[in-house]
Amino acid sequence: MAPTGNGAMSAITTIRPALVGRLNERQVLRVIQARGPLSRAEVARESGLSPPTVSKAVAALLKSGLLEEADATETARGRPAPRLRLASSSAQVLGVAIDGGHCEVVSAGLDGELHADLVAISTPASYPALLDAIEAAARQLMGRSRVTTLGLGVSLPGLVDYRKGCGVLSPNLPITNGRRPAADLAERLGIECTLLQESHALCLAEREYGLARGMDDFAMLDVGTGVGLGVMSGGRLVTGHSGLAGEVGHITVVADDGRPCGCGNRGCLETEVSDHALAERASEKLGRSVDVDEVIDLLKAGTVDLSAELRAAVKYLAVGVAAVLNLFNPATLFIHSRLFETDPGLFDEVVRQARARTLPPAFADTRIVPAKGSKRQGAVAGIVRLLTDAVAQDV
Repeated sequence: MAPTGNGAMSAITTIRPALVGRLNERQVLRVIQARGPLSRAEVARESGLSPPTVSKAVAALLKSGLLEEADATETARGRPAPRLRLASSSAQVLGVAIDGGHCEVVSAGLDGELHADLVAISTPASYPALLDAIEAAARQLMGRSRVTTLGLGVSLPGLVDYRKGCGVLSPNLPITNGRRPAADLAERLGIECTLLQESHALCLAEREYGLARGMDDFAMLDVGTGVGLGVMSGGRLVTGHSGLAGEVGHITVVADDGRPCGCGNRGCLETEVSDHALAERASEKLGRSVDVDEVIDLLKAGTVDLSAELRAAVKYLAVGVAAVLNLFNPATLFIHSRLFETDPGLFDEVVRQARARTLPPAFADTRIVPAKGSKRQGAVAGIVRLLTDAVAQDV
């Protein structure tokens, strides 16, 4: 028998208060995320909600562990007013940045402020060993006294299928292909975990805690072990049909005699401009194997001449920048690259050469700046976003 009109109205009446309550909680969270620690009265003024509504929402958020009360401050009338902030002393989240050479595990408050106790791990040769190492590091950080760990974010290189929550193809870290590190760590640790492609993690780091705060439209060109692209449009990450969008590192830039790439092709952009490519060129010149950290140190000390190799990297990086500007026309393009650590002038040279390769209107319409965020902070931003978006989810 179909439900009567009164029954349908009763169901709506039953659902509505809970729904409205969660919407109010989300509004309170957004205000505190945007403005920092505030008193209840200040939250009411900023959000437009009534003081009783704010008090009820705050009580729920305090109980969930997303908010905490900071030290009271004096009001105009001289009475102390407790200030509300995103949990940072009573709760924490973890961020994991997985990469080909090493991984980093960090803890942070929900305000994104990283704690000093970073755990670095040499990337193991097998996926089970990788999980074991990350779990051990996470448990070490979860052992902080009187602090609740609410979740963990994972930044992963290569292609990530968000529908399945797994790595698809990582030329520089194939042990993660077909694997679900966030889901596996959630099962081991018993906390909420989320997976982000590393360029997307950088986008979130820059937007939540860096130079892109308040920006809804920008792009992030990530030059690291590989080369990737994250695009934020209308405040949302452009992920494509299944999360595979943005792999500019595998655009062919040397068509005939390019170097082999881990993807199986030859002459990909990342074979010319990535950290791995620079280390490979330096190793050939020095006659011994060096990693990118040693290369950076040698260049800073001026004990090795890699001017020809750097000129080539700048040329091909400018090609990549021009492709991004012509294809996506971002308001701002951030470039994340350790190359600029060796000589700040290299950034200006990349921009100069990119100008010559980009359609003039597209170049004139974009601001190009070095990125400041990190993938470990992006992993933190990812799990904080998941936890806060869970308030009034699917509304």
